[in-house]
Amino acid sequence: MIDIPEITDEQFERRQSGPTPGSVGSWKFFIREDIVAARHFIGLSQTDLARAMEISVHTLRNWEQGRRKPDGPALALLKIAARDRRIIRENPVSAA
Repeated sequence: MIDIPEITDEQFERRQSGPTPGSVGSWKFFIREDIVAARHFIGLSQTDLARAMEISVHTLRNWEQGRRKPDGPALALLKIAARDRRIIRENPVSAA
């Protein structure tokens, strides 16, 4: 499971005004390591995750290498899968 560090009261107050780029509560993966970590957490190879999400391996590699960032449905699925890996592992074709 992904460890999320505890935040201070001050950090909590700042977050109430909305997420900042790169913050844990933001709605985007801002760094490529987030995508790699999510894939490792899910436990799939690049090929298998790409197939499960119905995207090309090239697209996934671009995300993981920081050349592109996921958005829309792909981002939503990554965020859900990063919380519960069974979403993709148990329904690989229908997950996307």
